[in-house]
Amino acid sequence: MFTIPQPDGHLSATDVKELAEDIVEQLPLPGIEGSPLDSGEIWAVVTLAAVNQTSVWETCKDNDNAPCDDTVMDWLHTLNREWLERIANDLLKEMAMTILDPDRSRIVSIDFVDNPYHGTYADESGELCRMAAKDGTTTCHRYCSAYLVSNGKPVTLAMTYVRSDESEADAVERVLDRVEAYPFDIDLLLADRGFYNERILRRSHDIAATVVPVQKKGKRMKKKLDTHCSYMTTYRMYKDCKRELKFPLAVAVSYQAGDRGKSGEVVRGYVACDLADRTPKRVEQLYRKRSAIETSYRVFRQARVVTTTQDSIVRFGFVLVGFLLENLWLVLRWAVVARPRRGGRDLPEEFTFKTFSDWIRHALEEELERSWEIKMNGVGVPEAYAAAAG
Repeated sequence: MFTIPQPDGHLSATDVKELAEDIVEQLPLPGIEGSPLDSGEIWAVVTLAAVNQTSVWETCKDNDNAPCDDTVMDWLHTLNREWLERIANDLLKEMAMTILDPDRSRIVSIDFVDNPYHGTYADESGELCRMAAKDGTTTCHRYCSAYLVSNGKPVTLAMTYVRSDESEADAVERVLDRVEAYPFDIDLLLADRGFYNERILRRSHDIAATVVPVQKKGKRMKKKLDTHCSYMTTYRMYKDCKRELKFPLAVAVSYQAGDRGKSGEVVRGYVACDLADRTPKRVEQLYRKRSAIETSYRVFRQARVVTTTQDSIVRFGFVLVGFLLENLWLVLRWAVVARPRRGGRDLPEEFTFKTFSDWIRHALEEELERSWEIKMNGVGVPEAYAAAAG
């Protein structure tokens, strides 16, 4: 059970470290039978590697009380994806609902998180997905996440692993099922054009009003977007087929007046389910709210373990640790540190995610006995060098 500290006195590095351990150690780790270690010792190493943005090997090498890196990885290779994903989502929900009012409706954004990968398949060909060229590769491990669009509480609500041998719609449905299980109402669902899919649109529309950019494919869609004026219309996906889906289409025309070196007219189309009464500009403004998700991903990437392992489940575990730490920071920042004021709490600028990570690092390095010395060579500078230097 997750319990935040009482907001009296001071929040210390030890408090933050113990909370992080309480959360991360709940991730199920079957481990190795007969080993003298326990899962808490393994997750402590992973947590320190995450806040340091370094590898398990580097962490074990630098800390005298840490187990051997081979042992840590042997333990991590026993992770079970389904079990890990279920418990992690329960933890995300528990932390999120610590600071969310269940009686208030929310805007939720869903997105794919792609982690570029340069290696080969570990076990099965379906574990890697294709993406546009990035960081010198076109393969990645992909995850689908749901995120709360909120200035003060941008928590991650749910996550799932995406395989290339399954329909992406299956992964999205798993996330939407978890989002729908939250006790608050959902006002609006936002997603990027990767979610422009008949099955996904039907499922999301069952939950709430939905905005998704259309893909500019097909003669009928291109004709709809061939305009110089914003307007609302309707569109029939898979027209005259059993799968036909009719939805409101918002066509928004804007102008780039030298923004980022660009100029001229831009025409964008948006699926606007249950938003036919809004203007195209208003639909576009609603969609732009999801841009805040990039800030959340930047924070998460500040707590990523560096690894060369081919094991996709271990990599998934590292990703989950990063998102759990981010959610914990958001909870502490709002519930314990931010001062109440009229119109909302005053979020503290000094309690950044970097500060949060530094505190965990400091406390864990004391616990794992970080080594601060190294043996000298006993030789120094050769005498000939010293003579030449005068």
